Amino acid sequence: MAIKQTAGRNALGDFAPKFAQLNDDVLFGEVWSREDGLSLRDRSVVTVVALMAQGLTDSSFKYHLMSAKNNGVTRAEIAEILTHAAFYAGWPKAWAAFRMAKEVWADEDDGADAKARHQNEMAFPIGAPNDAFAKYFIGQSYLAPLSTEQVGIYNVTFEPGCRNNWHTHHAKSGGGQILVCVAGRGLYQEWGKPAQQLCPGDVVNIPAGVKHWHGAAPDSWFSHLAVEVPGEEASNEWLEPVDDEQYLKAIDGKA
Repeated sequence: MAIKQTAGRNALGDFAPKFAQLNDDVLFGEVWSREDGLSLRDRSVVTVVALMAQGLTDSSFKYHLMSAKNNGVTRAEIAEILTHAAFYAGWPKAWAAFRMAKEVWADEDDGADAKARHQNEMAFPIGAPNDAFAKYFIGQSYLAPLSTEQVGIYNVTFEPGCRNNWHTHHAKSGGGQILVCVAGRGLYQEWGKPAQQLCPGDVVNIPAGVKHWHGAAPDSWFSHLAVEVPGEEASNEWLEPVDDEQYLKAIDGKA
């Protein structure tokens, strides 16, 4: 998609109109927009390394770091890129580049810190990304099996705003699920009823045949133990996602 740049005209339009036009229309309007030749992500990486090699860690460098982040370069990737470039561009230049990169990717540090703080609030591990069931969740969830014999017990962790789809536990007899909340704040809702807030120590008994969903509050991580109640011919049916409108109504107490 073509980049609409006006920085040249805004800063130098009256003083150096030709330079402004080349900056805005040619460099950003044509060169950066040739995604068939090189992706925006790759162009960002090339530009960041070129500026770092010249020691130009000024406002323009920060702009291109921000562009790199917006174009999909992760915190781990920029750290690896700058480390690799340091051997060719120079160690002092890398130090200067890292100081600015830490500022640009600071929010990812905050996310990692929030996850670590949440882990410290409970005795159970957060576990691994819940990839096997990712298609039934909006947002990132994690799963830590605690017991897979006699009775299944799993610690399920939701990042802020993450929730699972509407679903129903079926069984010919018995069955269902028990949620034991262990850390953070979450939500639980049964079909046709208002959502309820969940806090550590809360216990939710979910009989078989009840359509429901559960997940994290928008501003908090959340973990609960999911206890599988033994039942005859027990199964789980995943249904439609809890869309943003339903989720916001649940938070506001209007659904």
